[in-house]
This record gives sequence, structure tokens and C-alpha cells, in this order.
Amino acid sequence: MIQREGEGWRLAWDAGRHPFSVLIGGDGWAAELSEAEAFGLRDGLRDLIDQHRQLIDQLMAEEAIELELERGGWWICLDGDRRGWTLRVMLSPEPGQRAIEGSWSRGAAAGFSAALSQLHGQP
Repeated sequence: MIQREGEGWRLAWDAGRHPFSVLIGGDGWAAELSEAEAFGLRDGLRDLIDQHRQLIDQLMAEEAIELELERGGWWICLDGDRRGWTLRVMLSPEPGQRAIEGSWSRGAAAGFSAALSQLHGQP
């Protein structure tokens, strides 16, 4: 089992729990994901962070940017400026499945994203 947490975020992965083996959470909320959902979130978030890094030098000090991505049932939004960003996510899966919505503050988003990026293989 992998368990990581910080101020305003948490992430846990227990491969023995099926079908929802990954737990993500923020201030006052948590949700369980399947591994495929967690990996989809990880990959989409990685792409948005890479895009933010490519644009950061083009932003003026007072300028803000909002980047959105829709992929595999996920809507992911990174909203911030040169110094950091907040994170919002929504999972809208196939009909008859549960939906998830969550967010992380500027202080929590980077820590959660870093922990999620390390999610691969087996715990």
C-alpha cells in the first residue's frame, strides 16, 4: 500500500482493493478511483503541467492563465499564474457509473500532482 498526504491533499493506493484501489482527496472530500481512472488523471494532469511550464515564461507577472483538458471521461483544469496554480477535476464516466468532482488549493495542487505523477506499476 502507498499512502501520501500533505496540507490539503491525500493519495492512497492499495492494489488489493478492487475495483477502486486508488483514493484521492482534498480539503473536506475524498473519492475512490479505479487504477485506469487514476492513471488517466495522472496522464492528463502531466500534460497540463507540461503545457503550463511551456507557457510560464510568456506570462507577464500579473497575468493569469486557465488550461483545460478533456480526456477519457476526465475534465481537468489548471488555473494560475507564473507562481502556481489551483486544480479542479471532474470525472464523468459512462452512463450508470459514479461521477466525481474535486479541487485542490494553490498550496495543495503541486504536492498532490507530484505524488500522483509517481503512481505507476504496482504499489
